[in-house]
Amino acid sequence: MNKRIVITGIGVLASNGIGKKAFWDALKKGRSGIKPVTLFDTGNLRAKTAGEISDFKPEDILGPKGLRNLDRSTKLVLSASKLALDDAGIKYPLSEDETDLFGVSLGSTMGSVWSISEFDKEALREGPRSVNPALFPNTVINSPASHVSINFNIQGFNATISTGFCSSVDAIYYAMNMLELYEYEVVLTGGVEELCEQTYKGFHKIGHLAGSRDGKQEINCPFDKRRNGIVFGEGACIVVLEKLEHALKRKARIYAEVLGYGTSFDPDSRNIYSPKAKGAAEAIRACLADAKIGADDIGYISASANSTLDCDAMEAKAVTDVFGERGKSVPMSSVKSMIGESFSAGGAFNVAASVGVLEESFLPPTINYEKKDRRCDVDCVPNKARDAKVDKILVNSFSPTGVNSSLSISKYNYQDS
Repeated sequence: MNKRIVITGIGVLASNGIGKKAFWDALKKGRSGIKPVTLFDTGNLRAKTAGEISDFKPEDILGPKGLRNLDRSTKLVLSASKLALDDAGIKYPLSEDETDLFGVSLGSTMGSVWSISEFDKEALREGPRSVNPALFPNTVINSPASHVSINFNIQGFNATISTGFCSSVDAIYYAMNMLELYEYEVVLTGGVEELCEQTYKGFHKIGHLAGSRDGKQEINCPFDKRRNGIVFGEGACIVVLEKLEHALKRKARIYAEVLGYGTSFDPDSRNIYSPKAKGAAEAIRACLADAKIGADDIGYISASANSTLDCDAMEAKAVTDVFGERGKSVPMSSVKSMIGESFSAGGAFNVAASVGVLEESFLPPTINYEKKDRRCDVDCVPNKARDAKVDKILVNSFSPTGVNSSLSISKYNYQDS
């Protein structure tokens, strides 16, 4: 990267906290957002919990107008975007003089599943003529990102990135590219995923949820030997990326600097995390090379680990392959132990958590950790947050479909400006 890119705003809606401060405080306290699902009936399922944002009231953030025909994903990402813009001190709707300098890059994969299902259900029951046409726009995957642009008058580029679990990290990289290669100055970027009956039951049926198989406990415990599957999470996380010169010109508060990115597709992954960890390790190496830093410079790793047997073990192997013996001692915790696996939004949550690490000098814990797994011989910051001053952080996001992406951020040094 030739142009320096910084983070100037953060908007978070997670199951354990709405707003960056509430989210960071929850991480410090190791407070979980996992709770019984209330959005739909789980009576006939073995798994019954999720990282549901049960106190989400979009009208409290967005106001009461214009919400009726929006789906949950769109309401979540609009709320996160507003929080991020407010945090960055950017006034909206944008003026015509500046709107073309802004863009949107959003990671989303399953955000339209509920809308598609409900739209089709109505069409089958009542016939196509009886379907409310106002609900059709929600069925396309780029609808949430489009509404962000419409709501805040962002007339620059608008993109939706759908690479599964890695979507939001990849969306951040897309935003970085647009800032570096073109005349854009600011990008709203991150990810969103909603909790809905269709996706929950789908993952339950294939046995991917913790406790969905006979004899297995419903527990969310990354790196722990008892782990047996994910606990579903939902939410939206938006960060404001900005060219350094633009941020300095408007005297914005700068949280962090984005240093580099790396990605690698692993063809050996066929809906299962590759035990050889070749793609994951290559993504980390590429990220460090892009950032022009070494493994020894990393003080903390925000892990992709999601409490599945293969993901956590693969990540531990990838880190030790790249970091050597230090891979066993560099702090590497999973905030997913507190909010669940939120798929497309997971990487963005890791970024927001990492900014909290830089800002408030603490390491989030991996909660529910009891039994060590020899395949995960890492310092996962078990159960309790740790005071620590960190300068550079690695964020990992790995997918069972073969996509592996890593991002590095650092504390911004004003003296280097």
